[in-house]
Amino acid sequence: METRFAPATRPHAAFGEFFRFGAVGALGFVVDTATVYALAGALGLYGAGAIAYLVAASTNWALNRIWTFRHRRADGLLRQWARFLVTNTAGFVVNRGVYAALIAFSPLVHAHPVLAVAAGAIAGMGLNFFAARRFVFR
Repeated sequence: METRFAPATRPHAAFGEFFRFGAVGALGFVVDTATVYALAGALGLYGAGAIAYLVAASTNWALNRIWTFRHRRADGLLRQWARFLVTNTAGFVVNRGVYAALIAFSPLVHAHPVLAVAAGAIAGMGLNFFAARRFVFR
């Protein structure tokens, strides 16, 4: 009886990729948060949040390339990085939409932006994993 998955371990492999993607995302969260705090004084919370997202997304792409999806076909560096950023646009909108809304409407979160960074990262993770697996690291 044929199954949709070629090797028997395919669903298990997807779970492993999701776990590694989450671990990379956790490190990206640290990079994102550190960048927000480092730049907030000079750029404000919104400017710092925009730059921090680019720094964290680039870090996540590199780590996902060498660890999470290392067994998949590797495209050229710049092309794959650009595709990663483009395909994560929906995740970016969700991530920074949550971030901006919480900064704007919650005095607690405005005082502690790490909460907005965390909420945004969690909100965008599912979309980003799907896009990375399907379109970037094929």
